[in-house]
Amino acid sequence: MTDAATGAGRISEVFARSAAERRAALIGYLPAGFPTVDGAIEAARAMAAGGADLIEIGLPYSDPLMDGPVIQEAVHQALTRGAHVTDVLRTVTAVAETGVPALVMTYWNPIDHYGVESFAADLAAAGGSGLITPDLTPEEAGPWLGAAAKHDLDPVFLVAPSSSDERIALITSACRGFVYAASVMGITGARQSVGAAAAGLVARVRQHTDLPVAVGLGVSTGVQAAEVAGFADGVIVGSAFVRCLLDAGDDRSAGLAAISALTADLAAGVRAASR
Repeated sequence: MTDAATGAGRISEVFARSAAERRAALIGYLPAGFPTVDGAIEAARAMAAGGADLIEIGLPYSDPLMDGPVIQEAVHQALTRGAHVTDVLRTVTAVAETGVPALVMTYWNPIDHYGVESFAADLAAAGGSGLITPDLTPEEAGPWLGAAAKHDLDPVFLVAPSSSDERIALITSACRGFVYAASVMGITGARQSVGAAAAGLVARVRQHTDLPVAVGLGVSTGVQAAEVAGFADGVIVGSAFVRCLLDAGDDRSAGLAAISALTADLAAGVRAASR
């Protein structure tokens, strides 16, 4: 069982603190093992230092159906270098040690292969606070929900603009911590504008749950973060962070500087949209 200081309650505390500050929470994503295991840890720590409230650590997977080309390339490089679940857990520990709660975002097959109970126990032992599973449906999530409850981990599921009200009710009933609202239909990636359906989706979700609603898919600037923070409880940014490291190539210092600058811009954005 994980300690209360690093368990699922940490996520609720983050959203409660952000709400008290009349702002949205900033949630950043990076895949473990990219550009290296240690490089990902350094980048995640820079993100934490720059103002991220929660950090998602991606588990590299060979068939990332939801991910766009930026994250696909990073994950490919991580897998080529031999990234493993143990590296994900090590990265989670490094993030949790900063005081920022860490979640793992992963497709379900690697967890099923690892063993649901074993993964839940190891994630909790690593200091993780929860798991985001984009391709796991609530109907098939029984074993995971049981393991998550046993080890005090928050299960986070996704809703989309195409989700019916009945579907949203089912999905949100299985969530803890927050609900992940995909702002657009399609793969991940930074966009020039956030999906127009995002605000409507958040409003629909709030009809079925009191959990915080965080919006992801497309945010890449402080201006966009402020826009989303005006109607959502959390702003999720992934591809833009990964792009910082891809563009830097082998220049580790440049990559970390870019991560820090982007985090600061996004953190200012969520604070600019005070509510």
